[in-house]
Amino acid sequence: MYRLAATLALCCCVAMQAQQGLLEHAIVAHQNGDIDTAVTEYRAYLKQNPKATQVRSNLGAALSSRGEYEAAIAEYRTALVGAENPGVRLNLALAYYKVANLEAAVESLVKVHAAQPKNRQATLLLADCYLRQGKDAQVIALVEPIATAEDQAVAYVLGTAYLHMNEVEKGQQWIERIMKGGDSGQARLLLGTAKMRANDFAGAREDFAKAVEFAPKLPNVQSAYGMALVNTGDVAGAAEHFRLELQGNPNDYLANVQLGALQRQDQEYPEARKHLDRALLVRPRDAAVRYQLALVDLGEGKVEQSAKELESLVAEAPQFTEAHVTLATVYYRLKRKQDGDRERATVQRLNAEAQAKQPGVNAEQAPK
Repeated sequence: MYRLAATLALCCCVAMQAQQGLLEHAIVAHQNGDIDTAVTEYRAYLKQNPKATQVRSNLGAALSSRGEYEAAIAEYRTALVGAENPGVRLNLALAYYKVANLEAAVESLVKVHAAQPKNRQATLLLADCYLRQGKDAQVIALVEPIATAEDQAVAYVLGTAYLHMNEVEKGQQWIERIMKGGDSGQARLLLGTAKMRANDFAGAREDFAKAVEFAPKLPNVQSAYGMALVNTGDVAGAAEHFRLELQGNPNDYLANVQLGALQRQDQEYPEARKHLDRALLVRPRDAAVRYQLALVDLGEGKVEQSAKELESLVAEAPQFTEAHVTLATVYYRLKRKQDGDRERATVQRLNAEAQAKQPGVNAEQAPK
């Protein structure tokens, strides 16, 4: 009996040493960039040690580096079961960010920020998610308390949010702070954004061109330049810069929706849908994207599907005049004259209301 127990103990010790050796080899392979070996050996180790949270997180990181973000998300979520860990939670948020699931990324980042309010990476990533979602007030509330003149990354995010909210004076203050460090891509991007807000499209184009020259890979710089080109008549040039943006920043909302709209106009419907679907991942239920998708459906002859999307859209955004115009057209195509007439009447009412709000026009002068 004694010899049997001793033999079993020896076998267990050998097995543990083998498992430890396997893990160490996986970590070395991961550090040396041999990701395939690391993934294989992490998985082998986890078969015997399924509750090894840090190893599962390592596997998630290795899968992310191969671009297998959905698989990485599954590993991170498993690692977090029953054991909250801000580092794993941040990695989960990064994986969600990569697949443009910004709502899920924000949910995780809010938890990381609550646990580690001084975690600068988590704070800036959360601010970036809010910016991409168009939640500029949340950006300001998040980063203004930690903003300093020396921290240009925070100053850039904060200045961008203020400009998006048309608080140009506050935005300019942060531009000036950035400019004190010398001319830069960030500063030129902010200057161009301010000019776009003032409808100075030619001036914005010049600043964005400089920003591209300084920092061609700066997030949003190519899409901003593309918008300035659209507004100054260079549509072909704009499309090229939207594509350049998406090469390094595939989740950029503006580049996806604008390129999708241009491709839809050129009747490149499958490509247009791909970019519009991506934009909708970044901003779910976004009215502009849903409208473009309804136009794609219409262009592809899916008239009933287009009508359903437009009906849902005008129910949620009743002041969206263009959607009412298109819905009227769709109804007439479906031989639904009464519905089409109703939408035409709605369009006339919305146009009259908009004209009444123009400077120099009062309600009595507005056409009925």
